[in-house]
Amino acid sequence: MIEQVQNPALEIHDLTVSYDKKPVLWGIDLSVPKGAIAGIVGPNGAGKSTLIKSVMGLVPLSSGYVKIFDEELNTVRKRVSYVPQRESVDWDFPASVLDVVMMGRYSKVGLMRRLRKADLEAARYALQQVGMEKFEKRQISQLSGGQQQRVFLARALTQQADIYFMDEPFAGVDAATEKAIIQLLKEMASQGKTVIVVHHDLQSVATYFDWIIMLNLRLVASGPTEKAFSQELLEETYGGKLTLLTEVGELMKKGQYPTREKQ
Repeated sequence: MIEQVQNPALEIHDLTVSYDKKPVLWGIDLSVPKGAIAGIVGPNGAGKSTLIKSVMGLVPLSSGYVKIFDEELNTVRKRVSYVPQRESVDWDFPASVLDVVMMGRYSKVGLMRRLRKADLEAARYALQQVGMEKFEKRQISQLSGGQQQRVFLARALTQQADIYFMDEPFAGVDAATEKAIIQLLKEMASQGKTVIVVHHDLQSVATYFDWIIMLNLRLVASGPTEKAFSQELLEETYGGKLTLLTEVGELMKKGQYPTREKQ
């Protein structure tokens, strides 16, 4: 099932990405509506992170194109925010929490301009939004994994973007942090922001996302979660790994979708 939308926030056409001449994504066609919280799911090695890296221009395309708000990335870069996996960041870099969050403002003002009082206020407001305002002077290396993820999210918020790409923002965080993040993402979507998230916990998909993208090198499904998140498409996506899917399937039959903090 692949549902196309009119005037999408994100449009991908015939996208193929190869590493060492081996395709890791093949012929991807999809679109995501504005204001959606979209989840990207699939097994390990399915190309989930590669998909958003290709959208952000971080990996070269073998074929196809990407448009954001019907424009090339470079035209709308100031409207786009990217939150990479926490594990990909050097957290030993000597910087305070406030320093890291302030870095998000450079996409708005430019690298060569000095940050102003308004930028500092925006950074502190973002820290309040993620519950980290008391830690602004703390070195990032001294934070827990969940706290680091909140700081990363605050940095993205200071960019005041219109579309956010997040690579596993819930990985390695505690239940309270996960709950706080998803509530914030839903608030952002209610303001018309579009949020696209690489996600691995199938049990929370139905309660977290209103749009779902299911990948396994090729696109299996892209559409409203209530239509696309089906047992049949899950099996096609995960290749019949039934230990996981049987449990999720039973929950779907019962109409029960427990989020992580309720487990």
